[in-house]
Amino acid sequence: MSLPHDDGAPPVLPASGLGADGAVPGAEAEQAWISVIQKMDETYAELLAQQVELEAKNEALEEAHAFIAGVMASMTDVLIACDLAGRIEQVNVAAERLFGRPASVLQVQRLADLIAPESPASFSDVLTTVARRERIADRDFTFLTPEGPLPVSVNGAIRFDPRGRAVGITLMGRPVGELRKAYSDLAAAHERLKETQQQLVQAEKMASLGRLVAGVAHELNNPISFVYGNAHTMKRYAERLATYLDALHGAPSPAAVSGLRGELKIDRTLAELGPTLAGMLEGAERVRDIVADLRRFSSDRRQGDEAVDMAGLVRSALDWVAKAQQPDVAIFTDLPDGLDVTGHPGQLHQVMMNLVQNALDALEGAPVRRLEITGRREGERVVVRVRDSGPGIAPDILSRVFDPFFTTKPVGKGTGLGLSICYRIVQEHEGTLAAANAPEGGAVMTLSLPAAGSTP
Repeated sequence: MSLPHDDGAPPVLPASGLGADGAVPGAEAEQAWISVIQKMDETYAELLAQQVELEAKNEALEEAHAFIAGVMASMTDVLIACDLAGRIEQVNVAAERLFGRPASVLQVQRLADLIAPESPASFSDVLTTVARRERIADRDFTFLTPEGPLPVSVNGAIRFDPRGRAVGITLMGRPVGELRKAYSDLAAAHERLKETQQQLVQAEKMASLGRLVAGVAHELNNPISFVYGNAHTMKRYAERLATYLDALHGAPSPAAVSGLRGELKIDRTLAELGPTLAGMLEGAERVRDIVADLRRFSSDRRQGDEAVDMAGLVRSALDWVAKAQQPDVAIFTDLPDGLDVTGHPGQLHQVMMNLVQNALDALEGAPVRRLEITGRREGERVVVRVRDSGPGIAPDILSRVFDPFFTTKPVGKGTGLGLSICYRIVQEHEGTLAAANAPEGGAVMTLSLPAAGSTP
């Protein structure tokens, strides 16, 4: 029912606050009308805000539905959702393809209808697992498909409503054949990776062997050259002595013998004969010691109680690497006595050779070419530091220098396994190997090992 009004004037309101004659005062009527209009505007604004919010939520819901539908359509694994009675409620495209039926047909069936009688697991097994509130993990089912029974590995979980009550089961499965193929491909890839790793490790061993051979050849060259030169000298001395003895047996005059003695320098030959033989013997002994060191360092046998003199080992590494490859590098050592550790001399020698080699590599192109190696007994540890005057190690890679296959050297110059192998060897000897940048510049490698006779 509409209220009467006159020429746009506010409608007459029900009797409330009337005057003595029953009329509404004009000011109060106008104020009441304004209040009604304001309430209507507020209500309309709230309705608009609720409509906008509802439309936004509806749009978000549609996007969520579209996203979920896209995810389910893109899944290659079979997805089946059913209630606790086994009635199928939702399937994905992969399930439609597997069973050869659309979702509308599958959703009027029960899960038990899709499982073959000879299946290792049945729907009752699923219900038992659900009753225990356990997950279904890697259960073997055999499903009925148009191509015949198909083994499928199934994982699943219970679905809960917002109140926490179990309302259904969600199953995801993948044909066992695909899993076997995936495992086979993974195993093959793992084998190829192991072969490649073994090849790289072998390459690193060959590189270390090459450095070792070059160093040994250089180290052997000096004593062998000394022996070779003295042997020629001994040959000349022998010829002189033979000539002199032949002359004596010919019974010449004393004057002729005396002249021949002076001409052949017999007195000088006799005086130099002892030092020459001593030099040859010293050179031969040096060769013998080098060969003995080589045999000891290349031994694969691990003698747990074998004492290793780190000072002598460092000097040997310097002789076999630094002096052979870069004789122009200024080398300074401070290696006092008493730096004995317990371990495998060959493996520790390999560590020192790698540390020296890396330091020499860092000196390529450096304006100052200096290598310092110091050793100290610090409590129950023997600490050896190898410092070069190169550019140092970039801070962003400092923590990665011991990672396998990590290298800053160009292709063909390193495998990235040298420091990794050293790190593993040092760990096996209950020691530590750390990389840092020296305050004065350059990189410093710190090797710490338990001293011989120390208690772990």
